[in-house]
Amino acid sequence: MVQVKAIKAFSDNYIWCLSRAECDQVWVVDPGQAEPVLAHLAKHGLTLAGILITHHHYDHTDGIATLCEEFNYIDVYGPHNSPFKGITKPLKDNDSLTVLGTQFTIMTTPGHTLDHICYTHPTLAFTGDTLFSGGCGRLFEGTAQQMYHSFDKLKTLPDDCKIYCTHEYTQANLAFALAVEPNNPDLIYYNDWVRAKRQKNEITLPSTLKQERKINPFMRSDLSSITEYLPKKFCVMATQLKQNNEPWQRFASLRAWKDHF
Repeated sequence: MVQVKAIKAFSDNYIWCLSRAECDQVWVVDPGQAEPVLAHLAKHGLTLAGILITHHHYDHTDGIATLCEEFNYIDVYGPHNSPFKGITKPLKDNDSLTVLGTQFTIMTTPGHTLDHICYTHPTLAFTGDTLFSGGCGRLFEGTAQQMYHSFDKLKTLPDDCKIYCTHEYTQANLAFALAVEPNNPDLIYYNDWVRAKRQKNEITLPSTLKQERKINPFMRSDLSSITEYLPKKFCVMATQLKQNNEPWQRFASLRAWKDHF
């Protein structure tokens, strides 16, 4: 089974490095910067074997050209419909690939962007900017309904599946989550744990799907009570909400509130 380590990039990004015991080859996920990756490889005597990307945004792709030049134009796996031109191995929904002996299944998850994909396995998933611990990605290209359905797909993963997203947004996400569910005991406990980790500048990831089901308001939009504290001005499609309070509409309202939180 692959081992996963975080390489810090920018102010709050994580480039995930996949390795295997007694193997000097590694893969990286979403290398927005080349320099931290090159420094990590040099320090540990490793060689880059391949790159996985979840979507086209610069903070997930800007390091790719330099890394490919350094390692003789290795393969770059990514979404088939991405505007990013550096992908050599395009991937579609339900495609599979094997990385260091571990097989991942591709899950298309539009919402944050239209090309977003996640790399999933029963024990771990790289969710990019779709599912964060305690939150979800901003809707730059897709719709709230698309993102809701993407979350529905991720919910099919096992409870103990580890969630590796690309940003250290957990503490800020939980501030919003507490506004949504101020009396959620699991959320209050998790927030205390995250605060202690961040005070020591420690990483809060990975999370697990089970944890997210307990504390992530976007994962919990199937609960009719999730919008109890929602300010009226953030009700999305208010007329429909009164007549047909669908989970995806609650999801949309929460996302609108989070955008102005």
